[in-house]
Amino acid sequence: MVIIALSLPLFGCSHRPLSPDEERFHDAVADLRHARSDDDRFYALNAAAKKGFVLGKTPQAKKYAEELLELAPKFKWNWNYANAIQDGNLVLGRIACCEGRMDDAKRYLMEAGKCGNSPQLTNFGPDLNLAKDLLDKGEKDAVVEYLQLCRSFWREHDGRLDRWCDEVRAGKSPDFGPNLRD
Repeated sequence: MVIIALSLPLFGCSHRPLSPDEERFHDAVADLRHARSDDDRFYALNAAAKKGFVLGKTPQAKKYAEELLELAPKFKWNWNYANAIQDGNLVLGRIACCEGRMDDAKRYLMEAGKCGNSPQLTNFGPDLNLAKDLLDKGEKDAVVEYLQLCRSFWREHDGRLDRWCDEVRAGKSPDFGPNLRD
């Protein structure tokens, strides 16, 4: 007896796999739904805000970033506090930049630069997406000021901050490399 296997499509059952950003966003939103404490929310809000922005979910990203910044003062001594301050401000700044509210975007960038220390920021430095967005809009002075603020927490910059400041002042667009992360 010969069995012939037919491959028939299952209508309504197909979907594309989620991208890593979509997976991280969905995981963070699920963590928020299941959060039983401010601690749980505090850790999930960073990813929800950042990935929400990247995925174009601006209203959600804004809501999550605002909640993160509202919640952060309860966690001043937490290792993730500086990351939360930086991430919340950078998301709100990127939204402001996209909406053409440049003064707000620059203010958020400066607040992000005053975030303090965390293990990640000390070793790997800041996320420079908002700085790049502002640089693309001609806001050189704000970007240089932000890069100078980053000296207070980024100890392992190996001269990159100096080089980038020089390049920005010279009218160039630096290659921020791995510091462009979403």
